[in-house]
Amino acid sequence: MGTSDKLLGGSMLLAAAVVFTYYTTWAMLLPFFDPSSEIHAFFPSREWAVRIPAFLLVVGLSAIGMFVGSTIAREQRKRAKQARSRTA
Repeated sequence: MGTSDKLLGGSMLLAAAVVFTYYTTWAMLLPFFDPSSEIHAFFPSREWAVRIPAFLLVVGLSAIGMFVGSTIAREQRKRAKQARSRTA
């Protein structure tokens, strides 16, 4: 089990490094290249460098909010059920 955890962690770290390098090149280094350079063919337009992270942020925060809300609701139902069973 230890080896598979290390392999999974290493692959996740590698994926994060590749995404970070690609995004950094796209958002920060691409403006310094000439627009006629062939490197521009490897990247979408720069407006997506803002849209994609903003969308992922909204989706991620929404998922966290829904998880917290469902956990709170579940705990309240559980406490209400315990309170009803005590009084009965």
